[in-house]
Amino acid sequence: MLNLFTGYGKCGVAVIRITGPKSSEAVTKIAGLKLPLQPRYASLRRLKDPESKEMLDKGLVIWFPGPRSFTGEDSCEFQIHGGTAIISAVLGALSKLEGFRPAEPGEFTKRAFHAGKLDLTEVEGLADLIHAETEAQRKQALLQSEGILSKLYNTWRETLIRVVAHVEAYIDFSEDENIEENVMDQVEVAVKDLMKNIENHLTDGRCGERLREGVRTVIVGEPNVGKSSILNALCQRPAAIVTPIAGTTRDVVELNINIGGYPMVLADTAGLRSGVSDTVESEGIARAHKYAHSADLVILVLDATKYIARTNQVHPSEFTEFVKNSVTDLNLDYIAPKAYTLNSSIHRESNCESAKKCLIIVNKSDLVQETMCLKNISQHYSNVVPLSCKTEDGFPALLKHLEEHLAQLCGNPSRENPCLTQARHRHHLTDCLSSLESYFKHSQTDGDIVLAAHQLRKALRHLGKITGHVNTEQILDVIFKEFCIGK
Repeated sequence: MLNLFTGYGKCGVAVIRITGPKSSEAVTKIAGLKLPLQPRYASLRRLKDPESKEMLDKGLVIWFPGPRSFTGEDSCEFQIHGGTAIISAVLGALSKLEGFRPAEPGEFTKRAFHAGKLDLTEVEGLADLIHAETEAQRKQALLQSEGILSKLYNTWRETLIRVVAHVEAYIDFSEDENIEENVMDQVEVAVKDLMKNIENHLTDGRCGERLREGVRTVIVGEPNVGKSSILNALCQRPAAIVTPIAGTTRDVVELNINIGGYPMVLADTAGLRSGVSDTVESEGIARAHKYAHSADLVILVLDATKYIARTNQVHPSEFTEFVKNSVTDLNLDYIAPKAYTLNSSIHRESNCESAKKCLIIVNKSDLVQETMCLKNISQHYSNVVPLSCKTEDGFPALLKHLEEHLAQLCGNPSRENPCLTQARHRHHLTDCLSSLESYFKHSQTDGDIVLAAHQLRKALRHLGKITGHVNTEQILDVIFKEFCIGK
């Protein structure tokens, strides 16, 4: 099995890797090396066609004998010049060898998994590391590829293996063997501790998944308030059309950007207003609301000139009422709790435990004379940013606020506190927890220890599916080791 590991095209160096039981034929018949080969030693060789003996290129050849290779099999690597003609010639020559074929996507990693070099969480971490676009994503993926999640899940799995072994030993041998009387009490304590750990792991606010996928952020506001200009400024290119005509943006404009090392999936939306007769604009407004409902972070853009015009006094205390009125006018009541959380008194009044994070931008600050009023607002209210898209005044503060929000939403994965990163993990852990709860139902309420043991085995299978380890023989190993059955 062989594959080009670098991009196909013109480059300085191209890397071709081969793995499998016949890998040695590549280095002997193409590179002319003789067995035995020195492991992990780069040899500069002339590469030749195995049939015509025509020289194809001069490059480095490295031999990786199994099991000390990525796939666990005999492997080798050709480092050649990166011209397309050279790459095609060397790949063609390798394909002439009997049993050599191009690898399927992910097949190298799949072989590493089957060889026990990686488990499924490490495989997923490796894939995330390859696709990481921000610094925070890189750090999280690197931790996972190094086995941080594997260690956590395997620790839980080992606990469950011991628990299942104890329960099955109690069922099968309690009348014939010297089984400790309090073994079921020990099982109950272990299962309760495990359930608590899994529950804490699941209630992470989806930080790891959000960091992996990107924080879904939506810009909402009335027409011509500067939403598209803000999106263009944040992505540093004219991604959205900007005109003085109200209703220019009709559909959701979505793109991925990097803010302070955190991934953001940023969406510009149609201006929100009522009484719209245009069918296309109405659909755009409906899509804007739908996106805002599912977003992790809502950026509410308000017009500074309208704030100054509505207030009788140029004072920050008037701002809360202005926000409430604006939210009502725009039919954004579902983000109201966070939008109203401008100071401690309002925070106590609003039950914002489950509310969305909301950042309020007061745009067009260059058009108002009472600039001190806007500065006072930002000093009093931590989630409000005065801004001028025209002069770019306020953008450093906006970037700082966004980075703080993203840091809170994505968390800080570490070796001590690894985060859930995949919906697949969450699904299996939820099922595992459900099976553990059923264990107590059968063991304590129904008194059926056989059905209870079945629930423990189900929980163990769900944990094993996360890492790819499902093996009933390990349960028997623990039984014989800890209880010495049949000795």
